[in-house]
Amino acid sequence: MKCAQIVSPRELEFVDTPLPDLDKIEGHPILVRLHAGVLCASDFPRFVGGAFNIEFPRPLGDSLHELIGEVVESRSQRFKPGDWTLAVPPDQRGLSDHFVADASMAVPLPMDYQPREQLILAQPLGTVIWAVRKLPNLLGLDVAIVGQGPIGLLFSHLLANLGARKVIALDKLDYRLEAARHMKATYTINVDREDAVEAVHDLTGGQGVDIAIEAVGHQIEPIHLAVDLCKKHGTVLMFGVPDAEECPLPVWKMFRQNLRFISSVHPEVQRDLPLALDMITQGRLDVSPLITHRFPLDQAADAFRLAIDKVDNPIKVLLEAAPES
Repeated sequence: MKCAQIVSPRELEFVDTPLPDLDKIEGHPILVRLHAGVLCASDFPRFVGGAFNIEFPRPLGDSLHELIGEVVESRSQRFKPGDWTLAVPPDQRGLSDHFVADASMAVPLPMDYQPREQLILAQPLGTVIWAVRKLPNLLGLDVAIVGQGPIGLLFSHLLANLGARKVIALDKLDYRLEAARHMKATYTINVDREDAVEAVHDLTGGQGVDIAIEAVGHQIEPIHLAVDLCKKHGTVLMFGVPDAEECPLPVWKMFRQNLRFISSVHPEVQRDLPLALDMITQGRLDVSPLITHRFPLDQAADAFRLAIDKVDNPIKVLLEAAPES
């Protein structure tokens, strides 16, 4: 099989490697022929380096984890060859034309839904659903989402669907804010052109929001902004992936405001991903604006660079495997 390896910052190559032997893998592994995957911001540090002492060359298959494909071999009673699945490989090592996942980290896909690639987005949506489970009832509440990348856009749509009164989307990029309006945000704020705290307080009668969600990651400033946007007794949800094991928080302000601070990562796969699939396939949550660019798998390096450098206004960048010959 063809498997990618990031050999140095911003460079990768494909190597031939034998198909995995499922009999040598513990648990209930399945071997999946990749159909398509989409890049996630959590993949980017592994491509560029600079965080968590990432070293090169990276392990084979690192890094891609939002994937769909066809099962070609199974050691699980839940899947048989020919089934289609959304599956999460261990340690994000799915950047290859075949990958292994445990059946506990995989869910079946409907065979007749088109475009099939949209079903990949049930994985990030599932992580958003898991995070929202931790929040209070959203009916009538005012919420702000700091960052309108793919995750922030999914938060905007889902919170609007759940009855939030004001859904305030914040970002630096106008094309993302335009997408946020399509994803049911009721107000948008460009943080480079407006005082975000003042603008949010103006929208909320000087009170601030009930819930502020940090969906940027890789920096501390958005967390501080989320704290500043909250009203007294509000809730801050930290979703973005941090770049360091420790970072300073405005604990005195959080203490004085009686804020609740929640963090969230990963979904409950067998609970959250099927619900995410239902929302997409039943048309209750429109993910069509998210996939903006497509590359063949063998041009993965170009896809990473476009996504990271934000060339041509990307939101989600899709990698498509070559059809079986």
